[in-house]
Amino acid sequence: MVDYQAIENAMTLALGLARRPIAISFRDVAPAGIPKFAGSMPSGCSFWRLAAEGRAFCTDRADHYNCAVGAYTHNIDLPKERAGELEQTVAFMTQAHYIRIEEIPGLARLRTPPGAVVYAPLGDTPVAPDVVLFVGKPARISLVLEAATRAGIGTNTPFLGRPTCSALGAAVTHGVVVSSACIGNRIYTDLGDDELYAAIRGSDLARVGNEAETIAEANRKLSDYHRGRRKDLATQ
Repeated sequence: MVDYQAIENAMTLALGLARRPIAISFRDVAPAGIPKFAGSMPSGCSFWRLAAEGRAFCTDRADHYNCAVGAYTHNIDLPKERAGELEQTVAFMTQAHYIRIEEIPGLARLRTPPGAVVYAPLGDTPVAPDVVLFVGKPARISLVLEAATRAGIGTNTPFLGRPTCSALGAAVTHGVVVSSACIGNRIYTDLGDDELYAAIRGSDLARVGNEAETIAEANRKLSDYHRGRRKDLATQ
């Protein structure tokens, strides 16, 4: 198995990350030996906060029913008795002028519905992740994206906004995406006003990790270069 703790340590040190990366794995069935989440959360992205706090656990489809939009981006059908909640939620959001109804079909989704979703800090993940989330200030997320680009993992996907959970399906499809995060996610995860996400496809993570120190060193050299140019050339 890939040494995810070593990758987390290397990327955290090289890129100056203040938060632990989050590993998310989509499975047909719950893997044996992983604690099952007990309780209720208002959204799928709420589980990101628990993983960031150091917990490794597994959820099933029902754990994701409370957020109709999140269930939609995870390709999880709501049960018959709750099937109208997506329409109700979208109607509320459109009436609040938050989103347009025609945007919904264009949201990135998982291609197949997971039977279970495993969440963990990257270094503690008990299974190979499908997506790894990096959280940080723009300068830190920029380094993650540059390392991914150097590793040959490019994307034509635009900078994502609402809903944040659509970044998961987008990363699985495209390799790497950056999300500015939506208001719901910021509330559910305690994301700071000055923080963003980068989501990387799990199968590409090792290559990104291998480029982290190279990109960090390159940025240190370019920082000195540009500071010198500013000192020498700026007249105001």
